[in-house]
Amino acid sequence: MFIAMNRFRVAPGSETDFEQVWLSRDVHLRTVPGFESFHLLRGPEQDDHVLYASHTVWASKAAFEAWTRSDAFREAHRNAGQSGARTMYLGPPQFEGFEVLQTVDRD
Repeated sequence: MFIAMNRFRVAPGSETDFEQVWLSRDVHLRTVPGFESFHLLRGPEQDDHVLYASHTVWASKAAFEAWTRSDAFREAHRNAGQSGARTMYLGPPQFEGFEVLQTVDRD
């Protein structure tokens, strides 16, 4: 299993716009081989930003890497650089990838 995360530092006052972009977008993940789940997370507020993270679970690192080379990836990210994004984000997203070593389930 592989977890791909992007952290976003969003300018204060832009939270609603940021959330609307994510919550109203077309989702291109459901049919991608190896995709398991996606979560959009809202984190703590700081003086200069609100922290958000996208958290995607994949069957393997290879499945994630295949998605990054796919048409579905290009389609999902085609509007990522829209003009409003420059004022919404405080810098580019920070990617973090994790190979899962242990999982503890409820069952």
